[in-house]
Amino acid sequence: MKILYHHRIRSKDGQFVHLEELVEAFRALGHEVLVVGPHAVGSAKFGADAGLVAWLKRRLPRVLYELAEWAYGFHAYRRLARAVATFAPDVLYERYNLFSTAGVKARGRFGLPMLLEINAPVYAERKKFDGIALDRLAHASERAAWRGADVLLPVTAALAGIVRETVGPTRRLEVISNGINLAHFAGPFDAASVRARWRLDGRIVLGFTGFVRDWHGLDRVIDAIARDGPEHPRMLFVVGDGPARAGLEAQAASLGIASRVVFTGVVERDEVPTYVSTFDIALQPAVVPYASPLKLFEYLALGRAIVAPDQPNIREVLEDGVNALLFDVDAPAGLTDAIERLARDDALRERLARGARQTIAARGLTWTANAERVIGLFEALALARGRELPAVRGHPQPVSGAQRVADEGRRVEGLERSGPLPRVETDRQKVA
Repeated sequence: MKILYHHRIRSKDGQFVHLEELVEAFRALGHEVLVVGPHAVGSAKFGADAGLVAWLKRRLPRVLYELAEWAYGFHAYRRLARAVATFAPDVLYERYNLFSTAGVKARGRFGLPMLLEINAPVYAERKKFDGIALDRLAHASERAAWRGADVLLPVTAALAGIVRETVGPTRRLEVISNGINLAHFAGPFDAASVRARWRLDGRIVLGFTGFVRDWHGLDRVIDAIARDGPEHPRMLFVVGDGPARAGLEAQAASLGIASRVVFTGVVERDEVPTYVSTFDIALQPAVVPYASPLKLFEYLALGRAIVAPDQPNIREVLEDGVNALLFDVDAPAGLTDAIERLARDDALRERLARGARQTIAARGLTWTANAERVIGLFEALALARGRELPAVRGHPQPVSGAQRVADEGRRVEGLERSGPLPRVETDRQKVA
């Protein structure tokens, strides 16, 4: 199958991990994939922000920035049209973003079966946290994208409920959560070197990975560590960075426990499993009610004892007392009490770690399984239209996902310079 994958990601972070891993899984199954999106992200360093886009967002008036987002859609559509003309895809897969309707326009013009991956209700999210100047245009663009695709792929059932409120009960939704590439987390990992470098030996390591924000609640963890006394072995080990870092480090210093709160800064993606393997307790202190946190799948794959909030989207993956310890989000001491319990109980930590290790295989929470489900949906759409998709053409040569995304961005960029759009005969024109 030839898959045209469209996105608007400019940050080299968890979003890119999702993109890269799914593309790699498609190719490992023998399918061809052409990625169309901002090509600079493929060659950026892991952890990099959106570059010029981030700079513009910080400096432009909101209305001008949103107009630029909307205008980019015309450029994106042109790139998709060129890709359809040269790559001749069988299907279209798009990762949803606000003000982005290029994919559904391409679907309409070229008659491609289309799946739309939805990771967040971006309109509601941005309106709540950042504000939106072009409110009616933003809301209309989201409705158009969600209603224009053949099948919507929210990452949690909780998010599916939010999407259904917009698209109505008849629109087809298939929940496909995040996953894991077991090959990247198979080990062995040199945890001893990380422990030695960061002076973790003899400590009970409370670990967190990712981009740290104030609402994650790590300040409560620091307060709890401060109450332990100077000789207690617990410490907080944050593998990542973020806007909350400075405040958390200042808090630890003011409480006299600066040496027991350690931030690594951004760690290269390939090194993350080694760092996480040093965690005694893996923390997911807070999460929005619709997300599928990538870190949870990494914690599970590496067999960590997990502490996470007891809320519906988390219970889609974690089971209290089986593969995690879930805490009441409404209880002021819920998070810290759960950490205290695990820190005191070695047997419970080991039992939850065993349950975590078994979860990925038992539930099929891998990118390969996700890719197989996507292919099955595309095949069903094609059959419903009376079309037969081509058989698998064989496995491609192994190339890193990041390199593929970068190469394909340049490939489409080159197509843009090659002249006017060629005419493409669509399915609708053939039927006519």
